[in-house]
Amino acid sequence: MTRVAVVGAHGRMGTVVSEAIDADAECELVARVGSEDSLDGVIDAGADVAVEFTTPASVRRNVAWLLERGVHTVVGASGLTDEDLVELEAMTGPANLFVAPNFALGAVLLLRLAQHVAPHLPHAEIVELHHDGKLDAPSGTALHTARLVAAARRRDRTVPGPAGHPARGAVVDGVPVHSVRLPGILASQEVVFGAPGQTLTIRHDSLDRRSFAPGVLLAVKRVGSLPGLTVGLESIL
Repeated sequence: MTRVAVVGAHGRMGTVVSEAIDADAECELVARVGSEDSLDGVIDAGADVAVEFTTPASVRRNVAWLLERGVHTVVGASGLTDEDLVELEAMTGPANLFVAPNFALGAVLLLRLAQHVAPHLPHAEIVELHHDGKLDAPSGTALHTARLVAAARRRDRTVPGPAGHPARGAVVDGVPVHSVRLPGILASQEVVFGAPGQTLTIRHDSLDRRSFAPGVLLAVKRVGSLPGLTVGLESIL
């Protein structure tokens, strides 16, 4: 039985994650920590693992606090930079850290498929669509996807079309990324590959926040056996 605390438990994702953990036979939900609560509640409850689903403004501080106190931590909140990950990895030791830009299994499969396509159709652009309350753009999933696509290409590619035009989106490792923020959307991403005379589009849609729960549960159960820092749910699928 894994004893789990949820940090950010009263937010939209925190509520879904808390319900999923509470319903899982291999986990025990021992603490729900909200934005007004002290993180001491995680320690007082004797949690083995903390799931962090707060905001970009608080995630780094919370994760550092948890790792320093020996609590394995699973992070679903956005906002950790590459520099943050380097610093947080140095804090691991007795406690491990698992960070995933996206916990939906379908989104992770999209990443894998895009990696297989990229060597053959290296010109690609990403369109990511999220609800209008999402605080970051591009999304962490889109950034992660762009970097994996870039790494899978056999050689660097220049961005086709008018260079440097602001309407072409943010360019991440040579891959343009376009962000849409609208009410009525939860989370969607498509990767469009192009070559002379053809295109290939891979798309994933999360229609309900419950789509993220199986991936979170998988990470919660595995983080204790993954030394140091692990990034991406694809690492353990």
